[in-house]
Amino acid sequence: MSDTSAAPRGSLPLGTLLAGCLAVCLAQIGLAMPATLNGLFQEHLHPVGSQLTWISDAFLLPVAVLELSFGVLGDLFGRKRLLVGGAALLCAGEVVAATASGIHQLWTGQALAGLGAAALFPTSLAMIAAGTRTGAQRARSIALWASSLSAGGFLAPLIGGITGTYGSWRSAFVVVVVLALISALVSGLFATDSRSPEGRSLDIGGQLAIGVGLFALLYAVIQGPEDGWDSTPVIAAFLVAALFLVLFVAAERRARSPLLRLELFRNRSFAVASVVAVVGMFSFLGTAYAASIRLGPIQHQSPMRTAFAFLLLNAITPALTPLTSRLLHRLHARVLLTAGLVLMAAGDFLAAGLDVDDRALPSLILPLGLVGCGFALTVSSITATAVNTVPVPLAGMASAATNLLRDFGFTLGPAVIGAVALSQAASRVNGALADASSLDAESRAAAHEVLAEGGPLALNSVPPASPPGAAREYALDALGHGYGIGFVICGCAALLSAVLVATALRGGKAGPEKEDPLLDDHHSAPAAT
Repeated sequence: MSDTSAAPRGSLPLGTLLAGCLAVCLAQIGLAMPATLNGLFQEHLHPVGSQLTWISDAFLLPVAVLELSFGVLGDLFGRKRLLVGGAALLCAGEVVAATASGIHQLWTGQALAGLGAAALFPTSLAMIAAGTRTGAQRARSIALWASSLSAGGFLAPLIGGITGTYGSWRSAFVVVVVLALISALVSGLFATDSRSPEGRSLDIGGQLAIGVGLFALLYAVIQGPEDGWDSTPVIAAFLVAALFLVLFVAAERRARSPLLRLELFRNRSFAVASVVAVVGMFSFLGTAYAASIRLGPIQHQSPMRTAFAFLLLNAITPALTPLTSRLLHRLHARVLLTAGLVLMAAGDFLAAGLDVDDRALPSLILPLGLVGCGFALTVSSITATAVNTVPVPLAGMASAATNLLRDFGFTLGPAVIGAVALSQAASRVNGALADASSLDAESRAAAHEVLAEGGPLALNSVPPASPPGAAREYALDALGHGYGIGFVICGCAALLSAVLVATALRGGKAGPEKEDPLLDDHHSAPAAT
């Protein structure tokens, strides 16, 4: 690592450590908090069809696509500048979201905030890593950074739950605005700048290709159930996605400093680990998204009760961090990864069996608790598993590549589960309405009109006294069925990943000798939720 830095040659400056930890905590809060508010978004902004899914993915897509490039920008132009700018951009996005009068403005705010988070995740870690001078000091500093990331995942549902229940969903975004201003101020006043420009350059062709390709793919997956899988826009989006992903591969083969070194995938074990990174993380965030929709827009429970579910999913990770750290030094990382994925699968299958009329919070403790425990083991070991399959000189790039793929898996979760669940629910409720002899003609016609305009979620939210209100029970049953299938898909994805890890992956322990490569200063941050 070659750094031109104003940092002293001794210990990491406290101001830099504080700025980095606060920045990553802020980014994680911005990422995870809106999921607790989906019920309020449905109630006040009346999103139709797939519009609710885009609230989550508008934030996640910039993180998945751009954080590696922001890591390079920090190396080239100074990490302090990027840390302040990222917090300012996230602040601006939250202001736009807090003042949203419609769903499109909320998307815009989420996308701007996601751009800011894409800068904060890698830059905060790189700045802390650049300021350390020994392996032991670096390990302690990174542990504090990781704890701050986990703290963000813990605080996000609390902020969303408390403000959403006792204030409004706008208040939740205002809280994040204040935190972003504090983060920008702390970074500007106290962080020590650093950069590492030698041998670093932007891969503009690769960045454009992967950005367009992933956006087109997500558009096709999310809009497919609403517009029709055979509709011209959806088919065109799939074709654009395929074309630009091929162009991305071509660009990476020619780039002097590629975003993703394709030669890593010649290693069979790394290729398997990469698949697991995408599919396993798709399973986790798909589960989180399905739980948020079940509790919010379907059951109309308060944000505080939705926050309880997210605490089960997120708070277990920091609680188990000391244990998983010790286990990673004693066991093969793939053993922990397999166990974590099996626990996630078990929790999803249990969640799929819950009755949609069951609104008791204790019913969620076992299924979501299992998913949370499984994720704690999985997220702690997945990077170590992938990195241990490649030679030490490639460990830093392997770690960054794994994080890129993991974030892509996170982005796919809401998209795929939302698409499948809404498609299944629409089919089921239309069939139920056709066979419903107890409904009068006026109620049936009104229900079909609501379905055509807003889908099953809209029908489930109409006032009971209105003509379509008589059909609400059919929408509730259909949505429970659709998102139950979503939990099953997440469980199958986790189980498939566990089988792949157990049967096809090789790797060693994540012992001390691997410490420095894993903490490479170009390593990108996990966007856990």
